[in-house]
Order: sequence, then structure tokens, then C-alpha cells
Amino acid sequence: MRDTKESRLLLVLLIAIAFALITVDIRGGRNSPVDGARQAAAAAFGPIENGMSTAVDPVGNAVSAVRDSGDRHDRLAVMEKENAALKAKLGSDDRTRSRLNQLDRMLKVAGQGQYGIKGAQVIAIGAAQGFSWTITIDAGADDGIKRDMTVLNGDGLVGRVTTVGPDTATVLLANDPDFTVGTRMEGSDELGFASGQGDRPLRVELLNGKAEVKKGDRLVTFGSQADKPFVPGVPVGVVSRVDPSGGGLTRTLYVTPYVGFSKLDIVGVVVAGPKKDPRDEVLPAKPKPVPTPTVTVTVTPSADGSTPDDTDGQQQ
Repeated sequence: MRDTKESRLLLVLLIAIAFALITVDIRGGRNSPVDGARQAAAAAFGPIENGMSTAVDPVGNAVSAVRDSGDRHDRLAVMEKENAALKAKLGSDDRTRSRLNQLDRMLKVAGQGQYGIKGAQVIAIGAAQGFSWTITIDAGADDGIKRDMTVLNGDGLVGRVTTVGPDTATVLLANDPDFTVGTRMEGSDELGFASGQGDRPLRVELLNGKAEVKKGDRLVTFGSQADKPFVPGVPVGVVSRVDPSGGGLTRTLYVTPYVGFSKLDIVGVVVAGPKKDPRDEVLPAKPKPVPTPTVTVTVTPSADGSTPDDTDGQQQ
């Protein structure tokens, strides 16, 4: 239709008629004069609308479902990726915190004993079934590591270096049956030799068969000539059992080591010994004794002056 004066007039007239019909329909309510026309239109065009809806809605629903499914899949994939990254970060942070804690404790031990150490990480563990208890560390000759150097961590004595390569070294653990170290008792200075027993406590033979020893006593390394293979003062463990003295030349003790040999990670190789024996300075602080609670019972007399025991006796 061309845009002429007549067409504009016709458009205005149609709009005016539409508003008039809408007004009459609203005011008429259920008795609206155009209700019949509306029903007739619905009867005529309703089936066509239903047919179009039946034909189009499944396609529209399918497209919407695919689109929503894609959105949900994308969101799920993003969430899973974020969760995986978060878990990895948390795991990494936990491991980092653990290693920092191990390093901090080891540096504290080194500072107390005045040991010059080279830090290293355990990268392999040797077979313990019928063979030797060993670990491999990521430091070797290029890092100044030599055979027969003391190895420790933040808990105490780990072992000694036995084999050295350019970048790695093998450490014989203190719980190996072929491992022996000179020990000194805290306080009494009684000397002995500790030997490994695998996953059992260390066996210590004291040189004094009549030495006074009790459960809970602690031992440190006695040290070797020129600090090889052992520097003095490194914590070894706590006495867990004492064999009865049989009047022999030596006395046997069983010592629980401070170090957990099955969970080693950060260790330190002592590359420079202390200028003087640290004695017992490196031992951890003793735990404070827990006070035993006391209970006070107060007996309140009854109104007639008798105690609850007297009343029970009268009833009987």
C-alpha cells in the first residue's frame, strides 16, 4: 500500500474502530456483543494454531534442550575444572606447608647443634624385605656430599651416607640391622652402641652393666673421630624397655627412635660438624607432666543430724 493521504486516514479509522471494540468488549464482560465473533474466530483459527504448535514446539523444545544442555555441560565442565584446580592447589599447599614445617624443624636442630647441613629431598626408598633399609636423596658429590656423613631431619638421626654419585647419594637408615652408632644417655652420660632392628625398636647395649636406666630416658649420638660418620648430640630416641640386669658386662635397652623411617621427605646431610659437643642441647623439650585431678567428697548431714549412711542403717 502506498503512503497516501487516503491510506493514512484509513489506518487512523481502523485504529479508532479497534479501540472502540476493545472498550465495548471490556464493558460488556461476559455479555460482550463481540464475544460470539471471538468464539467464532477461535473455532476457525484454533486448530491451525494447535497444529502449528504441535509441529513447532517439539523442534523448539529440542533446540532449547540442546542449548540448555550445552550450557549446563559447559558450566559443569568449568566447575569440575575449577574444583580440580582448587583441590590440586590445596593439595600442593598442604604439601608445601608440610615441607616448610619439616625444613623449619630441621634448621632448628641444625642451629641448636651448630651443624653445617646441606638440605636434600628423598627421591627413592630401598627395599626393606630381607635387604637393607636405605633411601636415595637428590644431593651428591657436586653438592659437597661425601661418604660417611651424618644424615638427620627435624626429629633426629636418620642415618649415614654410604654411596655418593654426582647428583644423588644413598643413605643407610639407622633402623637397618647393619647400622651401629655410639650413643650417650642424657644426664648420666652412660655410653653404649645402638643397632637397627628394622621396624622394631633400636637395640642398645650399654657398656656399664649396672647402669641405672628407666623407661623414658633419652639418648643422643656420642660422635665419632673427626665427626665421621657421626657428629655428637643428634637425638636418637627414647628408652621404651629395659632388660633386667643379669650381672653381665653390658645392659640391653630397647629404644624407640625419634625419626619415622617410613615417612621421610626432607633431610639434611651434615657437611660441617660443630666446634664443640652440643651435649643434650638438641633434644626436644620434655613434655610437662599432666596433673592428676583430685576429687573431694563432702558429706552433708540430714535434718535429724544423721548422715546418709546412718539413715540407710536405720532403714535396714
